[in-house]
Amino acid sequence: MSLNTYIDVVIRTIVAFIALYVAARILGKHTVSRMTIFDFIAVVTLGSVTANLSFALEIKARYIFLGLVVFVVLIYLSAYLSLKSKRARKFVAGDPTVVIENGKILEHNMKKMRYTLDYLNQQLRQKDIFSVDEVDYALVENNGMLSVKKKEQHLTVTRKDLSMYKPEVKLPIELIMDGDILQNNLKENNISREWLQTELIKRNLSAEKVVYALLTSSNKLYIDTHDDQLKSPLDVE
Repeated sequence: MSLNTYIDVVIRTIVAFIALYVAARILGKHTVSRMTIFDFIAVVTLGSVTANLSFALEIKARYIFLGLVVFVVLIYLSAYLSLKSKRARKFVAGDPTVVIENGKILEHNMKKMRYTLDYLNQQLRQKDIFSVDEVDYALVENNGMLSVKKKEQHLTVTRKDLSMYKPEVKLPIELIMDGDILQNNLKENNISREWLQTELIKRNLSAEKVVYALLTSSNKLYIDTHDDQLKSPLDVE
């Protein structure tokens, strides 16, 4: 291989990477999440096309790139039609398959999609269900994941069931970071600078000595200083 060939491979690989990235951005996040059969076909084909774009030097790059563009357009149109038409969505993504109904395992449905009892039990265990008799209803989604509805007697008790309600917990508020008072956080949460200064004075501190200060969800002030007063800190080399 000549130097020009090496350079050609590098350039085509960079173009292939950029093209695949742009294609993934156009097609959306679902392409790289848990995939349906259609998504799987799309990803495998995109990978093959971009690999050829990098290394199939006997084929002109513009022809491979044209094929990539056409394929991306086809996938995009399929996704668009799926949004607009229930029939198209069913054709592209398929339907969920019920494998347990009213506590009964539907062997016929499992055989049609070559879904074994071992795999059913594995997916149930991943949902912390170790006995199939706890399940009232289960179906395999289009992306292969198992959705389960437990029988009433096996459902987890919630605070609502016990009439135990807890007030909404607010998020912690950062007040100081690396010695700088975070003015925007104070303003957005109606916290006065004077209150913060008073709390620091109570602790014989100034803002410059504070690494991190936080008003916790329970409305308590957490402060970490530069001087931790540790005789043998573990993070010292």
